[in-house]
Amino acid sequence: MPTRMNPFPGLHPYFQDRWSDVHGALIQFVREQISGELPDDLTALTEESITVESDGDVRRYRPDAAISETWRDGFPPVWQPQESERAITVAEPLVFYVESMIQRRVEVREKDGRIVTVIEILSPSNKTEEGGSDYRRKQRDFIASGVSLVELDFIRGGRHITAVSDELLRFPAPTCHHICVARRGSVSRREIYFCPLRTPLPAIRVPLRPTDRDIPLDLQPLIDRIYQVGRWWLHDFLKAPEPPVAPEDAEWVAERLRAEGLRQ
Repeated sequence: MPTRMNPFPGLHPYFQDRWSDVHGALIQFVREQISGELPDDLTALTEESITVESDGDVRRYRPDAAISETWRDGFPPVWQPQESERAITVAEPLVFYVESMIQRRVEVREKDGRIVTVIEILSPSNKTEEGGSDYRRKQRDFIASGVSLVELDFIRGGRHITAVSDELLRFPAPTCHHICVARRGSVSRREIYFCPLRTPLPAIRVPLRPTDRDIPLDLQPLIDRIYQVGRWWLHDFLKAPEPPVAPEDAEWVAERLRAEGLRQ
């Protein structure tokens, strides 16, 4: 029987196949873990915003409430004229569903609502040319306003986007994931945690206010929990992960899957 435990010591290489689900779970689990470590006057919140692009102008909105209708996935009733008027036959359109660009993050706030620390878990859309420009603006705004920023980049491929120059960042082979921490009050300082595929994810330091101690964020138990909650042992592991892992890791991934009965 296939194992129901995460067969990999660190980040699961197939998680990017269903990143929207993984991302949502990781946001919630991060919030739960750090909430138990915060000072009594700080709160961890899950924040959500929607990115809208029109004629090259990108705007971000934070929804205050969700409005739902019984016909949300279909059509509302069509107004019809009175019997004495001409009847109108309404044409049926082709229906397409487009993916929403919803950005989620964890924010640590003071009682008056001021943001202390932001934890961003990057998505593939953040590392595209269009999504990256919007993310860069948000990144600069956080740092300039004195907010500590923690960025978790667990996405293979795409453009480098965290708050450290790719000219300075040199990944030890075959590392493709990393975490970047920018502390408030230190414009040039960056703390980097490399996350090789073959090793467990680290427990990192999350900065708060200058008068607070850092709090720990132990990431590996959260990844293992996502595997179990998402019933990942049912995933199709016969195909290669997308995007592909580094060539030097590909056979190691296949061997781990075979050893745990997840691939023939």
